[in-house]
Amino acid sequence: MKTSILKRNNVNVQGQGNQTLIFAHGFGADQTVWRHVVCAFESNYRIVLFDYVGAGKSDLTAYSRSRYSRLYGYAEDLLDLCAELNLTQSIFVGHSVSAMIGLLASLIEPERFSRLIFIGASPRYLNDVGYYGGFEQSDLDAIYAAMSANYEAWACGFFASLLMGNPDRPSLAREFANTLVAVRPDIALALARTIFQSDYRAELLRLTVPTLIVQSSNDKAVPPEVGEYMASKIPKSQLVNINAEGHLPHLSAPDEVVRAISAYLVQ
Repeated sequence: MKTSILKRNNVNVQGQGNQTLIFAHGFGADQTVWRHVVCAFESNYRIVLFDYVGAGKSDLTAYSRSRYSRLYGYAEDLLDLCAELNLTQSIFVGHSVSAMIGLLASLIEPERFSRLIFIGASPRYLNDVGYYGGFEQSDLDAIYAAMSANYEAWACGFFASLLMGNPDRPSLAREFANTLVAVRPDIALALARTIFQSDYRAELLRLTVPTLIVQSSNDKAVPPEVGEYMASKIPKSQLVNINAEGHLPHLSAPDEVVRAISAYLVQ
């Protein structure tokens, strides 16, 4: 029997209001990562939370290496979810890789979204001629090798701390490490390669949906230059720099994220 879309992606709907906010998590996380942020909006908005296939409490039997070898597979899942819930003109909040997933989904069916909000987003992680993404290929090859050698040790001992930052608050890195190690290693490695080797810079110019770019002041995965680059390429975009350390500001500085989103929503 075919798994329902709502079960496949462990979809949860809460809050109240005529306008819908869709919150989409990044690599190695699940929908629980949004808990400090959604509480600020659930009294005035309908909130949609979900887990990508392979993350959280999604249906692992739905995972297909071929479907998810490109971000388009995840974008199709997002559009499936929107169709199942009859969502149009919703506001999409995407962290990290979810930003590009939301971008792709909006290029396919722009009527589904009235606004996009990108947090810690990057269209290209690799440095290129005239472009600074923050990583050299040798950096990424080292990440893939460490993941392959001992995924749990890599997640708990290096990657979680690197992305989270805030060394004076080790509980944050531990929380992220817990969701990282919950991902099946082969799925995590395949997704990491898909993310880090991707290049969606050309698609930025095609985006017609108004977009807010939220950039942390100190993000090891996405340097400030990336936020500035996206703002220069996305036609209807705004860039907001927030005082937050790490790649997951919705965990480390949720009040800053709430303020940025709230200010944008009332415009």
